[in-house]
Amino acid sequence: MTAPLFDLTGKVALITGSSRGIGRSIALRMAEHGARVVISSRSQPACQAVVDEITSLRGSDRAIAIEANISSKDQLAALVAGTLTRLGRIDVLVCNAASNPYYGPLREITDQQFAKTLDNNIVSNHWLVQLVAPDMIERRDGAIIIVSSIGGLRGSPALGAYNISKSADMQLARNYAVELGPHNIRVNCIAPGLIRTAFSRALWENPRILSAAVAETPVRRIGEPDEVAGAAVFLACAAGQFTTGHTLVVDGGLTVASGAMG
Repeated sequence: MTAPLFDLTGKVALITGSSRGIGRSIALRMAEHGARVVISSRSQPACQAVVDEITSLRGSDRAIAIEANISSKDQLAALVAGTLTRLGRIDVLVCNAASNPYYGPLREITDQQFAKTLDNNIVSNHWLVQLVAPDMIERRDGAIIIVSSIGGLRGSPALGAYNISKSADMQLARNYAVELGPHNIRVNCIAPGLIRTAFSRALWENPRILSAAVAETPVRRIGEPDEVAGAAVFLACAAGQFTTGHTLVVDGGLTVASGAMG
């Protein structure tokens, strides 16, 4: 018999921004498929709440919480070091945490807002890959997943800096896929469309924006966090072992139908 395609038993998955939204769903589903998961965000109590949830479902040894702010390289280094100390390895890295401090025309964004967007959404992911790569290279195995956005494939009159950062994440994955592939490490992106999370609440709670998004999307609805989690599980498991340097779009068909829907 061949090994199961969707089994993460014995794997350790480190997931940033996992106290809520897409990151939380990824953590819950990876734990469901056997992984031990590290819940991380800026709030230790919020992380612990997810750990408690996973513990109640999967057992006391299946999740730990380590607080970290993605804007701090020192805190990310402590996050990775703490994971290796407590769990012994990192098999899966999910770079999910991101920020969007500005909504409006790109030409009016301040230097501080622009720099924060790029630092938190690109540079922090680069730091994390640098930090986990040595352990993965030594074991000749690993899966790295960057949560990007379909914004990285499109222009926007109000989310320009965010979209630029998400487009760069796709190239970050492509470059690292080439560099780390010879070490049996896969690096991919997931590009969600509009997902019902607190992060995107300003969009889906706006009736005009929601109505337009639903009308343009072939499945005629917005997405749910679990639907992104499924893609992450695929990329982390044996099922995704021959997939690298790829951006997996999870948007209900919006990007392929833009401008074509009636």
